[in-house]
Amino acid sequence: MSSAAQSHRTALWCWSVTGLLLLATTINYMDRVTLASASVRITSELQLSETEYGHLELAFGWSFALGSIVFGFLADWIPIYILYPAALLAWSAMGAASGMTEGHHSLLLCRALLGFFESAHWPCALKTTHTILSEKQRTLGNSILQSGASIGAILTPQLMRLLLTDAPGSWRKTFIFVGMLGAAWALGWFMLVRPRDLTSPKPPETTATDKGLIAILRSKPFWAVAILIVGAQTVWHVYRVWLMKFLQTGRGYTESAALNFNSLYFAATDVGCVLAGLFALALVKHLHLSPHLARRRVYTGACALTSLSLFLPILARGGFLLCTLLVIGAGALALFPCYYSFVQDLSATHVGRLTGILSLWVWALTSPLHSAMGALADWSKSYDLGLVIAGIAPWMGVVSLHALWKIPSATDTQTNPATRP
Repeated sequence: MSSAAQSHRTALWCWSVTGLLLLATTINYMDRVTLASASVRITSELQLSETEYGHLELAFGWSFALGSIVFGFLADWIPIYILYPAALLAWSAMGAASGMTEGHHSLLLCRALLGFFESAHWPCALKTTHTILSEKQRTLGNSILQSGASIGAILTPQLMRLLLTDAPGSWRKTFIFVGMLGAAWALGWFMLVRPRDLTSPKPPETTATDKGLIAILRSKPFWAVAILIVGAQTVWHVYRVWLMKFLQTGRGYTESAALNFNSLYFAATDVGCVLAGLFALALVKHLHLSPHLARRRVYTGACALTSLSLFLPILARGGFLLCTLLVIGAGALALFPCYYSFVQDLSATHVGRLTGILSLWVWALTSPLHSAMGALADWSKSYDLGLVIAGIAPWMGVVSLHALWKIPSATDTQTNPATRP
């Protein structure tokens, strides 16, 4: 970033915008997890089978995949200053509309549109951190950005618990309230950000980061990241969608106890996310690892934590079960700051498009898992096997990095590591 581009950007302003991105992620996840937080009530009141409930998440996921490619390209073409708040207001409207539906088909449509517009958040947010933060700051910035997912998932069950009553349909109030938060965020965005704040000079044509998009898509590092995100996405979203049902239906916890633990679970994921960024910095500072190698080490450690899912089938209701779930959650979200930094390493000029392409890839590939999980639960009357498989899925990222992305040498780290074969 040139000194001219930075002249009007103080450190306080940069981190304030990063905080605003955290709030956008929070709203994104609040709109998303309202359904999971009230899943038992909704499936009962609307008389949905587990498979039909899985179809709601399938519709969200495939629409998210479609929106990812659309907004990924738009983020590189249309000023983020306008695109970002417009998309946020649109997904907030769909989140509120979900609380006004009367049946499976209308709810399915609202969740599909919610997924489409929510997908804009990630290319817009990563374009913003790439523009306003230096390379050394981005991993921590991405950790802060991603931690909003946990905050949203913490707040929503408690808000749901506060607004729920014994009356049918009381869950609808939470959907509508959360949807209204988008207007407040948009106001804050326009108060804090100006169009010139999100412009940065084009990298020199001689730099490695200016490789053509097709060349990047054909490179081994790109496919290492593409495989990696499948595993990370699987563990995060399977637990996000099915944890309440696992606790209530699978282990017999009350709705109130499950909602309280759901908030605690996502608090643990937030801790894992922030620690991932801090550990990566510590490995660079104290063990003198390259940032790339430090991220690999953090990612592998997070995989070890999610693998504790192997013990779930033998754990009955109680403290050991809940503690194991907390550790799995911490590992699940710790994967994502590493992933975002790997994506930003691939290119400086195609961040939005690469984010969109990878999101299209992973949501299209993993969304059917929820229908499969629902069908498996209907057949087996258990959620255990699906959670076990999800917990070990991130190891595919460790294997793909080892096989496809050569660890950059000291000389290589002076340029983009994605230039390595």
